[in-house]
Amino acid sequence: MTDTSGGDANPDIEGAAPGQAPTVNVLGQYVKDMSFENPNAPQSLAPTEEAPTININVNVDANKVGDDEEFEVVLTLEARAENDDQTLFNVEIVYAGVFRIGNVPEEHMHPFVLIECPRLLFPFARQMLSEATRNGGYPPLMIDPIDFAALYQQNMMDQAGGSVLKN
Repeated sequence: MTDTSGGDANPDIEGAAPGQAPTVNVLGQYVKDMSFENPNAPQSLAPTEEAPTININVNVDANKVGDDEEFEVVLTLEARAENDDQTLFNVEIVYAGVFRIGNVPEEHMHPFVLIECPRLLFPFARQMLSEATRNGGYPPLMIDPIDFAALYQQNMMDQAGGSVLKN
């Protein structure tokens, strides 16, 4: 079990118990699903003069589990590489963790869970994606760090305030 107290969270969040910083306990983390498709190998593994087009999608979801302070957070990373209308590879990692959140007021829980928790999961999912592409015969795909706060804000604008946390 990993205990991460504070992190990038603001310890002076309104409504938190005085003198107590928000806490995040990682109760477990695991692969929910992982797939790597290499549909045109071995032809697609031949060197080319042109770099492939790589499309990357990121999704974060969260569900309450157990008591009100425990959440399963699911981070999905998908990457598809194409060259001249030919798929080189398609990889998907669905990586999750169960987190216990403490000292965070209810009105701040939604952004806290969907920003801080995936931030903790990301390095592990990124490493798995990199190893999958390397094991598939390609150079390791290293995704740049993700600004989960900006991703959260964009999703909230797209959903016009809809709830992502599920009971």
